[in-house]
Parts: sequence; structure tokens; C-alpha cells
Amino acid sequence: MCSRKKLANAVRMLSIDAIQRAKSGHPGAPMGMADIIEVLWRSFLKHNPCNPYWDNRDRFILSNGHASMLLYSVLHLTGYDISIDDIKDFRQLYSKTPGHPEVECTPGVEITTGPLGQGLASAVGMAIAERVLSAYFNRLNYDIVDHYTWVFVGDGCLMEGISHEVCSLAGSLQLGKLIVFYDNNGISIDGNVCNWYNDNTAQRFLAYNWHVVDSIDGHDANDIFKAIQLAQKVSDKPSIIICNTIIGFGSPNKSGTSDVHGSPLGEEEINLSREALHWKYPPFYIPDNIYKKWDARDMGKKLEKEWNTLFSKYQIDHPDLSREYIRRMSGILPINWSTQINKLIEKSKNSNFNIATRQSSQHVLEFLGTLLPELLGGSADLAPSNLTKWSGSCSIKDNKSGNYIHYGVREFGMTAIGNGISQHGGFIPYTATFLVFSDYAKNAIRMSALMKTRHILIYTHDSIGLGEDGPTHQPIEQLSHLRSIPNMSVWRPSDTLETVIAWKHAIERYKGPTALILSRQNLYQLQRTSNQIKDISRGGYILKDSKETIDIILISTGSELKLTMLVANQITRMGYGVRVVSMPSIDIFENQENAYQELVLPRSVRCRVAIEAGKSDCWYKYVGLHGLVIGIDSFGESAPSDKLFNMFGFTVDHIVKKSKNLLNSMLKII
Repeated sequence: MCSRKKLANAVRMLSIDAIQRAKSGHPGAPMGMADIIEVLWRSFLKHNPCNPYWDNRDRFILSNGHASMLLYSVLHLTGYDISIDDIKDFRQLYSKTPGHPEVECTPGVEITTGPLGQGLASAVGMAIAERVLSAYFNRLNYDIVDHYTWVFVGDGCLMEGISHEVCSLAGSLQLGKLIVFYDNNGISIDGNVCNWYNDNTAQRFLAYNWHVVDSIDGHDANDIFKAIQLAQKVSDKPSIIICNTIIGFGSPNKSGTSDVHGSPLGEEEINLSREALHWKYPPFYIPDNIYKKWDARDMGKKLEKEWNTLFSKYQIDHPDLSREYIRRMSGILPINWSTQINKLIEKSKNSNFNIATRQSSQHVLEFLGTLLPELLGGSADLAPSNLTKWSGSCSIKDNKSGNYIHYGVREFGMTAIGNGISQHGGFIPYTATFLVFSDYAKNAIRMSALMKTRHILIYTHDSIGLGEDGPTHQPIEQLSHLRSIPNMSVWRPSDTLETVIAWKHAIERYKGPTALILSRQNLYQLQRTSNQIKDISRGGYILKDSKETIDIILISTGSELKLTMLVANQITRMGYGVRVVSMPSIDIFENQENAYQELVLPRSVRCRVAIEAGKSDCWYKYVGLHGLVIGIDSFGESAPSDKLFNMFGFTVDHIVKKSKNLLNSMLKII
């Protein structure tokens, strides 16, 4: 017979052995939370190790991702494709067991965690996804979407401000199938948290409208079991189970101290822990009877088979819904997608309405909303400014099968929730705020790019053009920073047509987020040839050539493109050959073949000017060290937008003068 404690000790010993072998890692939390994870995974969690991507599995999120060996040990023991050699390979190059959990690296990992609090936030997104999908697809006797989202958090997760943002929203939305386990061990890297963290966690979560199961003995399997049962009985509130634990449980000399938080125990202490836990086996050895008790493969296959049987009947009784469910969960666009989006492009190319690109974006949403029911959008309390709602937008608070989330002023939480919605499957989330406030969300944006999450980030009020709100609201460096994030696609369209194509790329991008940078002020609608329209999709293209021989190339984006065209016209009248290049997406352009890049920006033309109302640094790669960038490298001012553009030199006369000086210098024209 294997007691629950012995099964939990298998997790403890695998974890500390792997950390010792790697000579780095965090043994404290795996040792402290082993009893909790044993009860949850063996008695409650609905999953199939043979198919980690089964649609109706429960989602398990380790928000305190530094405790990764806790999860890897359980994945190995329950039968996921993680061998004992993978466990031994912890934290090594290209292993399945990296230092923190990563999606697409380790089977069974639902979301990349490590930056504390974000796993919790993304779990809220997964619970939202489950709620909305179930309301949309489930029918009488057919609970096709029916699963829980389980989360482990530590003190650090709950100290992070993002936890307040998302837990408040989760309570407001009454996400009853979200259950959080709080590892209340009182210890962090710096020592006992009582000196800097005295929150009354139970009262805090009661204030959020959560169901609280307080003061559970996190090392007593019966206590844990009963707490989970209590949490599952409450369907109209998310639950938090506050588990009192001892960090490094089982270590005679280091348990209960910060010494066990983030460093290997050491061989001597590991041997003492083996004795204390009555674990008589050598490193990385698990007896067959323990493996057998942990093995979840047969049960997982049975659960999935039962669901497949139910879904087969659902397909007969609800054929249209079942086809739509399969399409949505596969992430495949509707069969008529290409035809319909091309119709919108055709319609937009002759637009004569001078509107802001945020308005253009709303028109696109109006079109996409009926075509793509998987769009689940929201704004950080700026919907009337971001223009993220369309005529069919319906709040999930008012209608559980709705398509719009009022996130409130929660930019960081909103973005991480959007990541979770996307990782759950069945949706393409879009989230929105002012570009300058993307700073609040930067780490969640980075995580989206790292995870290759299909997430559309709408950032309006993209420059000093927003005017009187002043430098606190005028983005300068934000655009440059977004462009610097690996795997982040950034579009700054100049008019309606470029906005439509930017949206098209964002929808069709399966392996990463896309940021749409949109204007507050009205922009002029430019005319293009059919070839130019086609080349917008290449990220950068030739908009104008004034002569066969090119003397100077002007590169621009967004609201400054019309100004650039006016500058080009004036320089042309001076007798020079001018090329104007629209560069709505630098990253897309840089992914084009070398021949196309050379065609647009030939090396033979060294006289180049980049014009964009933002930080200038990213443009020197295109104009060269001796080229000219008309940008902004200081903070803005509070004034009407036209006065600001004049002040910062975004006028035809100023740019023409600077460009002529550059021509004289580089072409040596007297």
C-alpha cells in the first residue's frame, strides 16, 4: 500500500534531486506544495496524459513558476511524455524541463509562467474562455465545454499588483470554475514576509466577492480534499483555498526558512531529508508501485473517450454548432475568410473619408464581428476612445455568451487575461488602451510574444497628435520599444486601407501577437495602384517615385505619411528624384526576401530621411548614421496638435530644408 504522504514524497524527492543535479532551482515550494498537488491531480483534475491538448481537460496553472519541478515531477509521474532523463535534464539547454514552465516546450504546461502574478491573471482569462464557450456551445444534456481552471500561487503572486487587478475582475464576473490554491508559507527570498506583507488574505478575497476556504492544513490530505469539495460546491464565485504550509517540508535544517527557497539543498541535507521522509530510494528512483498509483493514462483515456462519445451525439443533434466548435477550437478561419476580407480591401481602396485610423479600425471590427464570432474584445475603460466596440458587441457580464469584456482600468491584468483567453483556445482576443499606457502592460506584452500567443493589441492615440492631454499621455518611446520585442508584430497604418490590411495580418498571424498603432486625429486617405495595394502586405512598399533616377528616399508611417508626400512634391519641384516609402510594419518588411528589400531601399541611394512622430533610434538602420531622422527624442507638451507638430518640426518647410541640406551634403550639390 502507498499512503498519500509517500506519493507526495515522490514529488518532493524527484524535485530536490533534479534541482541538486542542475545546481540551481527552487526546492522550497515543490516540497511545501507536494501534498496539495497530490490530492488535486490524483483525485480531482480532469486530464489525459496521452493527449495534453484534449479540449475539455481541466487547466492547471503554476503561477509561482519558479516551483517548476513540482509540475514536471507530477507530469512525469502521471504519464506525460516527460521521461526520467528529462527530469535529470532540468534547466539544461533545449531540455523539456526548463527553469520555468514554457508552453510548446513541455507537454502538459498550459501557459508560460515565472513573472509572478501573470499565471494567475492568465488563468482568469482561461476561466473566462471556458465560461463564454460553454454558454455559446452547450445545450441541454450536452455539456461539451465543462472544465475547471486550477491555479497555484505563492506570496509573491499575491503581492504583485496584477493580482489585485485580475482577482477583482474575476469576482465581478463570478467565475465559479476558477479555483486558486494559495501556498501560505510566510517565506520569500528575503526572509519572513511578515515584515513587508501583512495583508489579511481571506478578507481581501472576500472583498473581491470570492469564496474563501481559510486555514487549511496544506500537509493534511483529508483537509485538502474537503477544501476542494467545498470550493466546487460554489458555482457563482471563484474560490481561493488558503493552505498553510511549511516551505521545504521534510528538510530537517532548512524547512521554514528562506535558505530553501531558491537554492539546492546540498547533498548532506538531501540525505537528511530522505531519512526524515522515510524515503529509502536512491536519486531519481521511483518504485513501480508508486508509479502505478500516480499513472493517470488509463483514466485520462477513459475521460476523453466518454467526452468523444458525447460529442459524437452532439454532432448528430447539433451539426452546425459542432462544426463551428471544431473550427473555433482548431483556430481555423472561416472558409469564406479570404473572399470576404478581400472584398473589404477592395471597398477600402477607394475610401474618400478622412478619418482617424482608430475609426478605420472600428469599421474593420464592424465587418469582422459578424464574420468571426471568435473575436473576444475589450478595453481598459477606454472603449469610446479606443473605438473597440461594434454594433454587435455584447458584454459577457450581461450575457455569458457575449463577445466583449469591460476590463476597467487594468492594462496589465487585461493583457495577461487576453493571453490566457488565447492559450485556452476558441478565441482571438483583442485588448485596447492608449499607446502610452502600453507601458503598464509591458511584461504581459513580452510574455505574449514569448509564448507566440495569437493576441491583437490595439493602441490608439499614437503620438503628440492627441494634443492637449500633454506629455503624460503623448507616447514617444513606446512604439520603438514595442518594435524591439522579439516575435512582436507592429503595424502603424496611415489610412483606412493600411488599417484593413494590418487587421488582416493580425487575424492571420497564428504564432504571435500583433500591435495595431492607431491615430486619434483624422488622416488623409491616399490613393494607390493595385500593385501598391498588394505590396502593403510586405510591410514596406514604394508609394511614390517622382523620377526614374532616385536622389533621395523618404520613409514614413502613420499620420506622418501625408506630410511626407507633401515634402516629396516640393523636393521634386526642386528637380530631385524622390521616392516615398510607406513602412507600416518594420518587422514584416524585414521578413521579406533580400531582393524585395533592395528593390524598395536600394543601397545605391544613400540619401535617406525617416519621418515619424516618435523616438528616432530605430530608424537609423534604414537611413544610416549619416541619414536624417525627423523624430521626437524628448517628452511632448500640452497644446493643440497642430501647434505641437509645428513645434517639433513636422512641417513641410522644415523637413524640406533639412532634406535639401542632406542632399547638398551627400550629393555635393552647390
